[in-house]
Amino acid sequence: MERKMRETSANGLSWRCLVFFVSIALHFVLGLSGDSKDASKGAKAESHTSSSKTGTKVILILVGLVAVAMFSFFLYKLWQKKKRDEQYARLLKLFEEDDELEVELGLRD
Repeated sequence: MERKMRETSANGLSWRCLVFFVSIALHFVLGLSGDSKDASKGAKAESHTSSSKTGTKVILILVGLVAVAMFSFFLYKLWQKKKRDEQYARLLKLFEEDDELEVELGLRD
């Protein structure tokens, strides 16, 4: 039960982080898409294309960061599973009967 609670809290934390990063990305995109009303038409067109390029770069960087975070999370879960399987195998080995040891100690013929 405790393990299930830890997994839920870990998943909750990852969702919170994802929502946080998405909200920051939206702030960047919305902030970069606004045009100033005082600028002339030529400056406005130039500003719009440069902010559009910057916005695209920001979005690509954020998508890359999210992909790296998800890949890292996947590798972490895979590592946890591998470690858990190794511990289970060691536990089984510990409790399996070893006839050779008993014969050597003279406890069994």
